[in-house]
Amino acid sequence: MNQELSMSANQLVAALQKPASEFTKADIISYIKENDIRMVNFMYPAADGRLKTLNFVINDAAYLDAILTCGERVDGSSLFSFIEAGSSDLYVVPRFSTAFIDPFAETTTLSMLCSYFNKDGELLESSPEYTLRKACQAFTDVTGMEFQAMGELEYYVIAEDDGLFPATDQRGYHESAPYAKFNDFRTDCMLHIARAGGQIKYGHSEVGNFTLDGKVYEQNEIEFLPVRADRAADQLMIAKWVIRNLAYQYGYDITFAPKITTGKAGSGLHIHMRIMKDGQNQMLKDGILSETARKAIAGMMELAPSITAFGNTNPTSYFRLVPHQEAPTNICWGDRNRSVLVRVPLGWSAKTDMCMLANPLEAPSHYDTTQKQTVEMRSPDGSADLYQLIAGLAVACRHGFEMENALDIAEKTYVNVNIHKKENEDKLKQLAQLPDSCVASADCLEKQRASFEQYGVFSPAMIDGIISKLRSYDDKTLRSDIQNNPDAMLALVRKYFHCG
Repeated sequence: MNQELSMSANQLVAALQKPASEFTKADIISYIKENDIRMVNFMYPAADGRLKTLNFVINDAAYLDAILTCGERVDGSSLFSFIEAGSSDLYVVPRFSTAFIDPFAETTTLSMLCSYFNKDGELLESSPEYTLRKACQAFTDVTGMEFQAMGELEYYVIAEDDGLFPATDQRGYHESAPYAKFNDFRTDCMLHIARAGGQIKYGHSEVGNFTLDGKVYEQNEIEFLPVRADRAADQLMIAKWVIRNLAYQYGYDITFAPKITTGKAGSGLHIHMRIMKDGQNQMLKDGILSETARKAIAGMMELAPSITAFGNTNPTSYFRLVPHQEAPTNICWGDRNRSVLVRVPLGWSAKTDMCMLANPLEAPSHYDTTQKQTVEMRSPDGSADLYQLIAGLAVACRHGFEMENALDIAEKTYVNVNIHKKENEDKLKQLAQLPDSCVASADCLEKQRASFEQYGVFSPAMIDGIISKLRSYDDKTLRSDIQNNPDAMLALVRKYFHCG
């Protein structure tokens, strides 16, 4: 028995003794029979960013084979606005590599994410999942490399205030119990997500915590490991579903909303990226950031005004993208710098063996730490369409390799100071700003849409739909209109509380 596979938290991986990427229909049928599973769920993301569910009772072996092979029909017009009711039928077909045991079902149930197909049996051009798949393929076709990603999923837990061991306001970063109230809930979420196939890096409490109207608001974060970008979106989608379901069982409320109230930390959805070739990370060369990484960053600098159209999708998003809230406002990048749009996190490029220094009994480890280097996009938040967002980032990074002046752009947009400090005002004035509203993001996407539509990645219908939705908020001056009106701000937060 493979020891590495046996240690997997994913029950199917451990039982079948193969990676999830190698699951076949025969594997799924075998697991269902051997574990007396009576129900199967198909799950698929719709335009509102939430997973939808279709339940099947297993009648007999022939029926199980039929649904796994052929999928089922669904009403596409109820899932996506761009599909007309007169020709709305779509097929949903399960992807076996996403199979997991539903931890919330009373009857033992196997769940799988699905792909959408049109009436001709072709993958639906405007489906979120297929858009991301096309973006990854285009990246590989242009660069010869693989685009990988992972997310930092921030959220607030809200419950009644018991008054015991009050946390320090806005000082919750990596806090321990009893000052952090929901560590046990977070670790329970992490175990459920891991069992569903999520590759988790770690979890912790975050900066944001406060009390309001007799309730505790505590910010938490679960961060993932980098995987192939399409898998990264699947994992984040399942994670949000798990966190909400488990919160319901605990009697807590949960929000991934970008802003909760004035003056308190909002929740982002930072996306880390790395570029791989032949199993090796290409982000570093000779211990410093490589040309490959800087070209990808240049592409993100160029298309940053449009990325907000995928990653910041309702009016509250733009109340988070303001100075002094650990969220970016300008288009720039830098090392270990949280005031920039794209951050190069602290890497393990030092030549010392820290494990041996901390543990003198250890022999030298010779661990290849170059694999750990990523770059981080800090503008997105929990309102994002996960598949469109990561697809947009794949497009932007690919675009960097197609720009003749990519390295010049990277050099011009690099900053190594906190741009929001008074002494750096001159530097700040030289930098382009991110859009300040949904309407502004829509305008930017309209101008730059050709890059996203290139190679057929984003369909024109999808881009049209995103622009139309963003403009429907009519929020061009909203941020300035209600910045000193807490009641209006609270009403806005409540309206978009369960976004994404």
